[in-house]
Amino acid sequence: MSPRSSRGPLPPLLLVWALAACAARASEITFELPDNAKQCFYEEIAQGTKCTLEFQVITGGHYDVDCRLEDPDGIVLYKEMKKQYDSFTFTASRNGTYKFCFSNEFSTFTHKTVYFDFQVGEDPPLFPSENRVTALTQMESACVSIHEALKSVIDYQTHFRLREAQGRSRAEDLNTRVAYWSIGEAIILLVVSVGQVFLLKSFFSDKRTTTTRVGS
Repeated sequence: MSPRSSRGPLPPLLLVWALAACAARASEITFELPDNAKQCFYEEIAQGTKCTLEFQVITGGHYDVDCRLEDPDGIVLYKEMKKQYDSFTFTASRNGTYKFCFSNEFSTFTHKTVYFDFQVGEDPPLFPSENRVTALTQMESACVSIHEALKSVIDYQTHFRLREAQGRSRAEDLNTRVAYWSIGEAIILLVVSVGQVFLLKSFFSDKRTTTTRVGS
């Protein structure tokens, strides 16, 4: 997808920045994983490419999931059971389709919401060093610093959004449990109160009957 603008062509500096941002492939997906289910994803990766898989369970159960990563030959590169979040970096040993799966097969009742970020390759420099005979200018160096700072800000914002979503899910779950507990306490209190009324009524009825028999 090529960027579009209603204000004419992009300036050269912004164009270089946009092309550099699109060079490395990255997939960020949030999906629902039902109970007793397994979801797999596939990615074509060239040999020697550095990749990073990062995932986190946002909602559901104990916030854990099984994760497995395989190379084109079916060799397991990464396997973890019942993890809430993790990050794994590897370098592709050969060309082909790599598969990574998330499994919730150990859960019988609860479904999960899972977020993952799969980065393929590294971001190229904003200003390639080839065909350059001079060092970066002060403006170019400032652009590189701003670019790195913006990448860090984006990462922090993503993690904060995930933590916020997970915290909201925990709060809603706790609120539901408190509501059910309060309803249970109210029912128990009502049963005990009614029981006490009938017990006292039965006690005074028996006492009145005994007094009548003694008087007669």
